[in-house]
Amino acid sequence: MKIPFLFTLVVSVALIVTVPTQAQIQTAKVTGGTVEGLVNDGIASFKGIPFAAPPVGELRWKSPQPVIPWKGVKKTVEFAPGPMQDLNMGVSLGGPQKISEDCLYLNVWTGAKESGEKRPVMFWIYGGGFGAGRNSFPKVDGTNLARKGVVLVSITYRVGPLGFLAHPDLTKESGKGSGCYGIQDQIAGLKWVKENIARFGGDPNNVTIFGESAGGISVGMLATSAKAKGLFQKAISESGGNMMPPRATLKQAEEQGKAYLEKLGANDIKAARALTADEIQKDTRGFGNFWPVTDGETIADNAYGQFEAGTFNDTPILVGTNSNEGALFVRNTVTSEAFVQMIRARFPQNADEFLNVYPHATDAEATVSQRDIMRETAFAWPTWAWANLASEKGKSNVFVYYFDHRGSAASKEGANHTDEIPYVFHTLSVPGPEALATPENNAMSDMLCSYWVNFATTGDPNGAGLPVWTKWNSKDQQAMVFDKNSGSRTIPNQDKLKVFDAYFSRLRAQAKTQK
Repeated sequence: MKIPFLFTLVVSVALIVTVPTQAQIQTAKVTGGTVEGLVNDGIASFKGIPFAAPPVGELRWKSPQPVIPWKGVKKTVEFAPGPMQDLNMGVSLGGPQKISEDCLYLNVWTGAKESGEKRPVMFWIYGGGFGAGRNSFPKVDGTNLARKGVVLVSITYRVGPLGFLAHPDLTKESGKGSGCYGIQDQIAGLKWVKENIARFGGDPNNVTIFGESAGGISVGMLATSAKAKGLFQKAISESGGNMMPPRATLKQAEEQGKAYLEKLGANDIKAARALTADEIQKDTRGFGNFWPVTDGETIADNAYGQFEAGTFNDTPILVGTNSNEGALFVRNTVTSEAFVQMIRARFPQNADEFLNVYPHATDAEATVSQRDIMRETAFAWPTWAWANLASEKGKSNVFVYYFDHRGSAASKEGANHTDEIPYVFHTLSVPGPEALATPENNAMSDMLCSYWVNFATTGDPNGAGLPVWTKWNSKDQQAMVFDKNSGSRTIPNQDKLKVFDAYFSRLRAQAKTQK
C-alpha cells in the first residue's frame, strides 16, 4: 500500500520538531583513555575526568604527576569529590558533601558536534580563600555558557594544608621550593586542556582563564607565572587580583608549615605523609590560613614588581569587583570612634587621607566604611593596580568593571561578594533563598554572559546590542559600571583607590630601603 506523500511529510516534520538537537561528541579519547559523558538538549557534559594521578601517599605535597591510564570507557557523568577542606567553611558556601584527597579531576561542557570546531575555551577556577571550594555548585554549572558557544572547563585543585603547605623537607625534596601545589594543579589542568580540548570541539590556542575571589587571585598568579606562559590567551578576574605584597617569604612559610605539622605530632614529612588526610585537615579553620607561597618557581616574585619589570604573561584582561564586597567579611557594627582608632593604628603615616575619603561621622557610616576598607584591601586595589600596570606595561586590551546590580533583597545595599557568579554563568534559576530569575535580573545576566563570551572569543567584550565598554587606560580610567544605567564611566570608589595606591607605594619604597 502506498503511503500518502502528505502523511509522510507530516511525520517527517513532526520528527524534526520533537527530536532535540544532539551534541555528537559523547565520547572522547583523552590522556589516559576514553571518556563518555551525557548529552542533554544539545550540550554534552563530562564530569570527573582525571587530569593527574591522585596526590596521595608519597605523592602528597608533590607537583601533579601524570594521569594513571585506565582500560575501557570511563563513565564521566558525576562530579568527583571536592578537595579536602574545612567542612564548616564548605557548608557556608553551600557544600561540598563529598571531599577527598584524591581530587584532581576536571569537567567539560560542550555544544560542539565534531572535534574540529575550534570553539573558544573558558577555564573556570573556583574561589574559597584557598581553603575551600568545589565545582559541583549548581551556580557554576557550565551548560548555559556552553550554549552560548564556548567549551567550558572547570578544574579541582588542592586547597588548605594539602595544597599550600611549605616545609624545609619539601623544599629539599623538590630542590626548588614548596607550598604552591594548588597553583601547580591549575597549570597541570591547563596543560591537559592544551593536549585534549580539541577532541571536545575546543580551540587549544584560544583559552580564557577566569575565576572569582581566590580563583581571581589565582588568575593573577597565573598571569605572572612563567610555568603558565602560552597555556592561556586571555584572563578574567572577578574580585581577585594579586598585587598585594607576598604574605610570607619561602623561609617564613616553611617555618609556619613546620610548626603546623609539629602540632599534629609530625616532626618530618615522612611522619606527616603517614597521617590521614582528615588528620592533616583537622586543625584548619577559617579562610586564608594557607596561601600560595612565593616558591621561586611557580610564583617567582611579587606580582607588582614583575609587572613593573614587564615580566608577565601579556594577554587581554577583563577584571573587576563588586560594590559591597566587604559585607560578607565585616558583619558587626563598627562605631565611629573605633573606626578612627583603627585607621590611625593601621595607617599611621597617612591616616588623615583615609579619614577624608571614608565617611565615619556616625556608626552607620563607619560600618559601611569598614566594609569598603575590606573591599579595597582584598579586591579593589589589587584589581585597579593590575589594570593600570597592564595598560601601561603591556600591549593587550584591558577592560575593567564595577558590579553594582542589586537584584535581590540581600543586595539592597550593593552587590555582595560572589553576587555576579550566577549572572555570568546564567544560572539565576537555581533554587536559593529567594527567586533571582526576574526579568530585570535575566536581562543583566544576558548582558554579563554575552560580554564574558565575547571577550573569550575575541579579547574584546563589545558586541551588537550591548552598551559600549570602553577600554581601560591609566589616565582616563573608564570602567563598565553594571547597575540600572549600565555604561562606561568612572568607578565610584576611585578616590579611595588613589589613597590606597599612595599607601602601598609608600610601603614598596620602605621595603626597598630596607634591603
